[in-house]
Amino acid sequence: MARPILLTLTAALWAGSALASEDIADKYPQSVLYNKPVEVIPNVWSSIGATAPPTYENAGHNNNLSFIITGDGVVVVNSGASYKLAEALHAEIRARTDQPVKLVIAENGQGHAMLGNNYWIEQGVPVLAHVDAAHEYEREAGQGLQALQNYAQENAEGTVPMAPTLTFEDSYDASLGDFRIEVLHLGPAHSPGDTQVWLPEQSLMIAGDIAFQERMPPIFEGTCTSCWIETWETAFEPLNPTYVIPGHGHPTNLAQVRRFTRDYLVYLREKIGEHLDEGRDLSTAYYVDQSPYTHLDTFEELATKNAGVVFSEMEWE
Repeated sequence: MARPILLTLTAALWAGSALASEDIADKYPQSVLYNKPVEVIPNVWSSIGATAPPTYENAGHNNNLSFIITGDGVVVVNSGASYKLAEALHAEIRARTDQPVKLVIAENGQGHAMLGNNYWIEQGVPVLAHVDAAHEYEREAGQGLQALQNYAQENAEGTVPMAPTLTFEDSYDASLGDFRIEVLHLGPAHSPGDTQVWLPEQSLMIAGDIAFQERMPPIFEGTCTSCWIETWETAFEPLNPTYVIPGHGHPTNLAQVRRFTRDYLVYLREKIGEHLDEGRDLSTAYYVDQSPYTHLDTFEELATKNAGVVFSEMEWE
């Protein structure tokens, strides 16, 4: 492996991330995709979504849609937030290879990972998800479709919620062609059924939403932040990937996602812990100091919400 070349490429991608901004409406106006796919390492590509909430301008492409050209077919990570986004990603794949798509893997049960399922299933491609993510999608798909129709308007056309066709519990061997591909559920983290795609021979992790770096991690009601930290420290970090494609934002390295995911969770829990020790309540917990993270995209949308959720979690620990 030409490691110096790959390190240079990763450095270039990270340098380019300085251009990432939730204020940029669309970086690839020729396509419904927000961004043209980039080759992260040889034969591993990612179309990097907006680091902003879903809007009409970004058509709901605010997560990363990745694919691996294996030599014996293509493995896609994330169906996309709509039929049209899945179709657009497929067009980009076809522009780069004649190899057929043989598997789609969903990183979790959110709409941006699976509302494009029906496009891929229509092509005869199996869609794989963790069993917990499949259950989450079943519960939330109707609401997710309604939200998509509201903001994406005509770009929601053709989208019909369909369940994944395959599920797994702990791990799934998706190896194909020249790539050993391990589909992993390392433990509880951001949302039910969080899934990671690990390429051990390339030391590359398509991390999904266990890892963030350019936008603030969202913490949902029901998220166990102490569990997320434990999963990170005992299962994710020991794999020691050289390259990380996070769920949102540019490809980077382990140190960056640790700084803005694990370290953020630890920091926020410490601040909320101090708040509780002082006998203060939820009404003021929303405003604990999160100033080290104000530069992250979606800070304005998420910081106070995150603090409130962590307060509710820690109040009963």
